[in-house]
Amino acid sequence: MEEIKLLDQLFLAMAEYEKGVPHRIAHFAKVHAYAALIGRKEGLSQELQFITQAAALVHDIGIRPSLEKYHSSAGKYQEEEGPAPAREMLGRLGFPAPVTERVCWLVAHHHTYHPVDGMDHRILLEADFLVNAMEEEMSESAIRTGREKVFATKTGRALLDAMYPL
Repeated sequence: MEEIKLLDQLFLAMAEYEKGVPHRIAHFAKVHAYAALIGRKEGLSQELQFITQAAALVHDIGIRPSLEKYHSSAGKYQEEEGPAPAREMLGRLGFPAPVTERVCWLVAHHHTYHPVDGMDHRILLEADFLVNAMEEEMSESAIRTGREKVFATKTGRALLDAMYPL
């Protein structure tokens, strides 16, 4: 129950962080929903599920500082700039230190597709791809490539195939 409360607080903190940018709030909400579902269906432990859901909420926290510093939201900049504000936010909300460190690692690698380090990383990549495919109106070719190179979970593939039956 404590984990659910922390995740709810994190969701609201991220909404405040992204205040005035509804598409980024909607993005992390969708990634979170997919990550939560995939994690449950793939049988993650409670701890790994908690980490995965927290990472899904903050995965793009580096966009704002990347835009300010580099005038770009490129993935490499997000990975560089995201861990510091994620660490601050998670710490302020009282997340356990080991969870915070893993979430920050995931933020720093959420655009890194190889190598994949753990199911939390895999699920975050898949959930983010599902949302990006829709938001960016990816081509059929890009979706096929993503299916081959990004998706390894049964649940993630089922969702991708439901959204984009090729």
